[in-house]
Amino acid sequence: MNKFELKNFWFYHSVIFGLLILSCQTHQQLQIEIEFWTMGAEGQHIEKLLPEFKKSHPQIDVKVQSIPWSAAHEKLLTAFAGQSTPDVCQLGNTWIPEFQVVDALLPLDTLINKSSVISSNKYFKGIWDTNIIGEKTYGVPWYVDTRVLFYRTDILDLAGFSQPPTTWDEWFEISKKIRLLSTAEQPKYGVFFSTIHDDWAVPVILIRQNNGILLKDNNCYAAFDHPATIEALEYYLSFFSKDLAVKKMTEVSNLYQAFADGVFSMLITGPWNVNEFKKRVPHINGKWSTAVLPYKKNYTSTAGGSSLIIFNNSKQPEAAWKLIEFLSKDSTQMKFFQLTRDLPAVKAAWELAKINNDTLMTAFYQQLENVEPTPKIAEWEQVAVKIQEHLERAIYKELPIETIVQRLNQDIDKILEKRRWLLSKDLISN
Repeated sequence: MNKFELKNFWFYHSVIFGLLILSCQTHQQLQIEIEFWTMGAEGQHIEKLLPEFKKSHPQIDVKVQSIPWSAAHEKLLTAFAGQSTPDVCQLGNTWIPEFQVVDALLPLDTLINKSSVISSNKYFKGIWDTNIIGEKTYGVPWYVDTRVLFYRTDILDLAGFSQPPTTWDEWFEISKKIRLLSTAEQPKYGVFFSTIHDDWAVPVILIRQNNGILLKDNNCYAAFDHPATIEALEYYLSFFSKDLAVKKMTEVSNLYQAFADGVFSMLITGPWNVNEFKKRVPHINGKWSTAVLPYKKNYTSTAGGSSLIIFNNSKQPEAAWKLIEFLSKDSTQMKFFQLTRDLPAVKAAWELAKINNDTLMTAFYQQLENVEPTPKIAEWEQVAVKIQEHLERAIYKELPIETIVQRLNQDIDKILEKRRWLLSKDLISN
């Protein structure tokens, strides 16, 4: 090889080498990584959907971290304090107000308005509303749940009823007739109310169904002395005082077995228990069903589930939004349901997944059209605990309802003291 050929050889290879370096640098610059935190079983399944996302967004790498529900709240608060929150996160929709009040969440309205995938009319109205605080939207529903009536069709039939109760009066009457089926060896209660198992949902639902009030004055004060609220609580407590509801936790050490044994014939619970009952007590399959809640002045229920949010400190909000849009597509929602059995937030996915072909699921769709968020305040979890604590005393007749309501109002007013101060200083949205 002569000097001219050698010079051309090194020049050619230098150019090629330079282009390769430039190509690698460009690829590194274009590649984006976003962090996505999920809770519980959702985190175990989401990885199965990401290859499809990667095909349409090859420049975005999604790093998923799965957190147990029991540790999620504390971990998120710690991450926020240390400014180490992820880009995208799954939040229980009752947690959104708590993180919004400390300005941790990115408002999504501008992104939603530009989106061809996400719009409020594709979702259940009450569920979408859980993400709105003030006039801004902070989350997009990912999956949903609500509470409906589970009931033993065979035992109601024995009591002389071919249909589940549709009104409060019918519900109470059926419960009385079921109680008459008791024997010395096998007591039979009409209902199981989960307050005795650390759950506040049922009394809150009943208060809402009677047009009662939980909080008043911009959610700054408790309102459990409102006449319609007291009436709903008295109705709730009457199941216990008339011995129509399970009162002792020792009688229901196993919820599923007690339902199968006929210890109780009706309970209010959510979609997670459909498969649990099928799996744990298969010998009663075909002997139980679900229905929308009995009606008083309305038949509303809780608006539950999880939403997808973007934290304010995300360095890649546009990439984070692309992931949320992908997870909100009808087809992705359907696949996510098939993996997790979590009910889709997007209505169209119910039809794609043929969920309503299962008669046990039809009641959930109907009920989701009539759900209402709990008060959208950062203190709601504390308020809910107080409701449960005080009503337990009323169930066991430790104190009369008038005293219970008075003390409940006092305790909740203390919890809301900081909220009143923040609102007086215009430091939070109402």
